[in-house]
Amino acid sequence: MQRCGDIVSRQALYDGWTLRAAPGAQVPEEIAGRSVPATVPGCVHTDLLDAGLIEDPYLDDNERALAWIGRTDWVYQTTFDHRAGDDERVDLVCAGLDTVATLTLNGVEVGRTANMHRGYRFDVRPLLRDGNNDLVVTFESAYRYAEAQQERLGDRPNAYPEPFHFIRKMACNFGWDWGPTLVTAGIWQEIGLHAWSTARLATVRPLVTMNGRDGRVELHVEVERVADVPLTVRAIVAGARADVVVPAGQRTAVLTLTVRDPELWWPRGYGDQVRHPIEVTLHAPDGVTLDSWSHRIGFRSLRLDTTPDEHGTPFSLSVNDVPVFVRGVNWIPDDAFPTRITRDRLAERFDQAIAANVNLLRVWGGGRYESVDFYDLADERGLLVQQDFLFACAAYPEEEPFASEVAAEAAEQVTRLAPYPSLVLWTGNNENIWGWHDWDWQQALAGRTWGRGYYLDLLPRIVGELDPTRPYWPGSPWSGSEAIHPNDPAHGTTHIWDVWNTDDYTKYREYVPRFVAEFGYQAPPAYATLRRALSDEPLAPDSPGMAHHQKAAGGDAKLQRGLDAHLPAPADFDDWHYLTQLNQARAIQLGVEHFRSHRDVCAGTIVWQLNDCWPVTSWSAVDGDGRRKPLWYALRHAYADRLLTVQPRDGGLALVAVNDGGTPWRASASVTRVTVTGEPRAKTTVHLDVPAYSSVTLALPADLARPDEGCRELLVAEAGGTAERALWFFAEDREMDWPAAAWDATVEPVDGGRRVRVTARTVLRDLTLFPDRLDASATVDTALVTLLPGESTTFTVQADGLLEPAALTARPVLRCVNDIA
Repeated sequence: MQRCGDIVSRQALYDGWTLRAAPGAQVPEEIAGRSVPATVPGCVHTDLLDAGLIEDPYLDDNERALAWIGRTDWVYQTTFDHRAGDDERVDLVCAGLDTVATLTLNGVEVGRTANMHRGYRFDVRPLLRDGNNDLVVTFESAYRYAEAQQERLGDRPNAYPEPFHFIRKMACNFGWDWGPTLVTAGIWQEIGLHAWSTARLATVRPLVTMNGRDGRVELHVEVERVADVPLTVRAIVAGARADVVVPAGQRTAVLTLTVRDPELWWPRGYGDQVRHPIEVTLHAPDGVTLDSWSHRIGFRSLRLDTTPDEHGTPFSLSVNDVPVFVRGVNWIPDDAFPTRITRDRLAERFDQAIAANVNLLRVWGGGRYESVDFYDLADERGLLVQQDFLFACAAYPEEEPFASEVAAEAAEQVTRLAPYPSLVLWTGNNENIWGWHDWDWQQALAGRTWGRGYYLDLLPRIVGELDPTRPYWPGSPWSGSEAIHPNDPAHGTTHIWDVWNTDDYTKYREYVPRFVAEFGYQAPPAYATLRRALSDEPLAPDSPGMAHHQKAAGGDAKLQRGLDAHLPAPADFDDWHYLTQLNQARAIQLGVEHFRSHRDVCAGTIVWQLNDCWPVTSWSAVDGDGRRKPLWYALRHAYADRLLTVQPRDGGLALVAVNDGGTPWRASASVTRVTVTGEPRAKTTVHLDVPAYSSVTLALPADLARPDEGCRELLVAEAGGTAERALWFFAEDREMDWPAAAWDATVEPVDGGRRVRVTARTVLRDLTLFPDRLDASATVDTALVTLLPGESTTFTVQADGLLEPAALTARPVLRCVNDIA
């Protein structure tokens, strides 16, 4: 990734920092007047936690007791050694300060900041002295700053009673319907001194396109100079080289490099992720290298098709002229404290996404512009990325200082992320245009600004000027025109939230959208995650810790509504936990399979959400401790390259085969109507011939679609044995005449765990093993398996410790729907 220059010298300032509350702050007695070691990069919360001065905010309701941190001013201080050289400039470079900061060096104010989402550079050479230098960064309370702006500019509506839209800071720090209210402060990204002479590379922006079979790199370079002399910029990539002279008095240059027939970068599942090193150097008139920059780029073409058709306005993404059906997930910050998110942790999360057959991550607009590691891993693994600009669920003021801060932030981030081939779409905001239309904002705003100028003017202008190679879409959702409602499913992108908020999940089938950018359903985290985070005894759906870790308004009532519609009544917490997790998995599987079955109209789905930032009941597939919920396994099935699904069509039923692989799918498929005891009632066999990146819909005969006894029958569709299996039930589980669950099980040791083989003596509906109930380290390879009498399945469990065989095959570890009384 970006490399230090040959002449520009960089001194990291990470050591020797201390943290204290500002004098006069109203803080707990054990904090007042005390300095503690500070980790940089880091934040106040993690420093206080490391010092043993606060309890873990993720446990129980500790979060409530720590609200004072966000309302306190904080002082970071360090002393560093510096030796003066011959450099003409020495800059103090701050990649990220959170958020309202005043910097002083040796007692002299250097600068002030008020934006977490951009970097700052200050010329400090005149202030430096040989030997020890004192650097102080004082952070004003984010609340006090935001509330002052709110009072000055007039309030604007938002989704939560917090002033997050009056400060350029990670919005979800102020709490969300899945996140804690932990308003951070600190030096959250790199900080250091850069010493240089003559000139340096200020920005390097490679715009990569394809011209037929040739790759083209239009390289935009901006230099900062202290000497008015000619400079030379040289660039090399994949055997191509270009040089350009930047005349004295000028600061910008453009180099064009053509690479003949390069190997392409493809999304995962479509081809290899080939990247090519690009090297850029800056030279003085005598040829001496002044600075250098390097990256890896990918050659690929990109097109977003929004040409109106007979169904409305499509939203179809093509890479290298191949349409990509988006099988996406929304991404939120993986921790409320970003500096705890390591490259290894991101890699684990990305691998979980890929194993669930995901091909796109949407970086949601209430979080952050993601890290170098995030984008490098996405490039490496072939995951497409949609990056929101950071506006979410609120009316944002467009007055100063916000207009200038947003422009600077957007320009910096578009430039920073330009080299990454995985980035395929910029989005202006999350739900704000929709909010202006439907959330009773207009009367409350009374004509005040709300962000429209950002989404429809400033941001598209910046993207168009700095990176025209990528599409920009004003919002999520957005219909493509102000003349059309922003959340019209027939146009552009749509969010479907009536299902969670007011309606049953079967309502997904009433939508045939062009592209679904958000839809989701809640469930609690894994049992081991709950037991780590909560001290409730006993655990109950409404016990104090469970209630505190349910942030969605009416969330528990909505969970109960879903259970009542589909499943038998839980007898205890173990039942409730299993059934709510199961219902989440079923809801999303139903939605995804329905949308994919209409792939001739719908070009993609982005499930809300992949991950969590702490242990919480939420819409995630992977919980706050990194454990996979049953939804993850359902997503893996529903997002598979080859999907067999039974769908209602024209008053009957149809078998739909979806092929998102690159080769045709040809197979014999059987569809059988059977009783819950395994007795066949009707059967048909069809031949599947599904071209690559396509689907086929086959109407089923009436004798298959109409049961004799709906509460005792189901359809089983199979292609290629049981490799692709689809089920259709004629009644809800609470109405089914299920036999009491019975099975035979064997447990044998395997390297690193146990293999559990279950053979059904009766039908077993959604059989799932929860080994984390026995060992918090335990994981299992499969879940949600429905077996007919006589069928078998194998669960492979990996765990650090030994697992008792009897416990692995008994309640509450091994569960199915029809073991509930």
